Amino acid sequence: MTDKTTLTDAEWREKLSPEQYHVLREAGTERAFTGKYDKNKAEGEYKCAGCGQPLFESADKYDSGSGWPSFTAPANQQAVEMHQDASHGMVRTEVVCSKCAGHLGHVFPDGPGPNGLRYCINSAALEFEPEDKAGE
Repeated sequence: MTDKTTLTDAEWREKLSPEQYHVLREAGTERAFTGKYDKNKAEGEYKCAGCGQPLFESADKYDSGSGWPSFTAPANQQAVEMHQDASHGMVRTEVVCSKCAGHLGHVFPDGPGPNGLRYCINSAALEFEPEDKAGE
């Protein structure tokens, strides 16, 4: 069982940049093609910008053309939780960090690979750790 990260709203605002707060705590979305990890091709690990939990591996990242970092699967199924999102006049599946409940993005059934999923994740919700620094 993952230990949950719980902070007050003031603590989250102090810890996160305004954009990270908007995405992670208010379920916001960064504009397409503006995130720092959309075109990142380096090998490494993507962690939650809110709590540092490992979420995705570069081996599962691909260029979907959507304008957001896209992954075929999380690094560990227990790292993320899915919730129905009926906002903006449509029904989607929201992806949140299982440790801090931060909004990461959405998952769609139009991806490549055996499971056919596309985890469309906001760069602002992620921190990237290059492979050469992982485990230090």
